[in-house]
Amino acid sequence: MGNHQSPDEMKNELDATLSKLNALEIIAKDEFQKGTIKVLRKLVEGQIHSVNEFGHLKKALDLLTLQLFEVQNKTKSL
Repeated sequence: MGNHQSPDEMKNELDATLSKLNALEIIAKDEFQKGTIKVLRKLVEGQIHSVNEFGHLKKALDLLTLQLFEVQNKTKSL
């Protein structure tokens, strides 16, 4: 398996891809090309959203884990 990118690297790469798609849309010659670019843009935007949501879920799991340790420590001290 290859190396995993950090979320910031993934966002930067996806932002660059989004910029390239915007440039391609400007030079698109027909409706098929424009439609294809719109679909690709939605996919890239969805990926960006997924990366952001994964970060939120990771933070939530970290907070939940901390709370569980606190509860565990309180029950042990009783």
